[in-house]
Amino acid sequence: MKTQRTRDGSPNRSTLRWIRDARQAKPRRHFQISLAIQPGNSGGALVDASGSVVGVVVAKLSQRAALATTGTLAENVNYAVKSSFLLSFLESVPGLADRLKAPRADERPFEDVVSDTEKATVLVLVY
Repeated sequence: MKTQRTRDGSPNRSTLRWIRDARQAKPRRHFQISLAIQPGNSGGALVDASGSVVGVVVAKLSQRAALATTGTLAENVNYAVKSSFLLSFLESVPGLADRLKAPRADERPFEDVVSDTEKATVLVLVY
């Protein structure tokens, strides 16, 4: 893999960290996503082009921490839990493993993916 470089020619730290973690074969439960996430999106499914869940949105990068560390505000730096990590948890729930659908491999029209995702989404209120 070619290391990405910043404008001043120094290696991109996040790329180097990814390479280091991959070399150590360190399993990661989260991955970074570069999508606009609004307040209230945490817990939302992250789906691929076939409609299969690849993760669940869990966090945004703290703007305060980014500003203090880099002097700039970060845009669209968010995180999701990998579906493979969640699947092992869900399979441990008695009676639930049989109800889980196998992931789809075919790419589908965007409108179909959105429609199916909306049908599978519910609002959970906690009091």
